[in-house]
Amino acid sequence: MKEDIRTFISEITFVDKSTIADETKLFEEGIFDSMGLLSLITFLDEQMGVKTDDSDLTEENFQSINTIVAFLERKKSLVN
Repeated sequence: MKEDIRTFISEITFVDKSTIADETKLFEEGIFDSMGLLSLITFLDEQMGVKTDDSDLTEENFQSINTIVAFLERKKSLVN
């Protein structure tokens, strides 16, 4: 899952995926902006089957690959 997210982020931002670590602060380091976040939300819906609610749109959920994966795991556990 982490590698899929890393690849997606790399593809839409043109940042070499080898420079995106699991803990890289995506917004703080200027890799992501609001448009990137919208693309990621669409990707998570279409590829991972996870719907993101407005209340989910917090920095804590999308700060890094690790926080994105934790968010996905929480959302999936609520469905099951």
